[in-house]
Amino acid sequence: MHINHCHPCVYYNKLPRGEYIYLLLYVDDMLIASKYRSAIDKLKKDLSSEFEMKDLGKAKKVLDMEIERDRRSGKVSMTQNGYLHKVLQRFNINNDTKSVSTPLSLHL
Repeated sequence: MHINHCHPCVYYNKLPRGEYIYLLLYVDDMLIASKYRSAIDKLKKDLSSEFEMKDLGKAKKVLDMEIERDRRSGKVSMTQNGYLHKVLQRFNINNDTKSVSTPLSLHL
């Protein structure tokens, strides 16, 4: 695998089909992404022969971001709703609080 020099926790490899597989590391968490399930399975097998690993299945959450997939449209989205709720609780902000628009100009 090649390391991304701009992001040292991101590794990638070009697959024979011209597509890529990505390995993202953060402390002891790992996320593998590719269009091809077979490439993901091979990488997990190779890594587990070298390291003790636990496969947690399809990623639903990483670094406090929720991952949602819409397979029909081929889209993946990430949200931070859970993290936002934690921050609001920390500062005792609840649903009864009035919202205000941001002080930025609308054209920004």
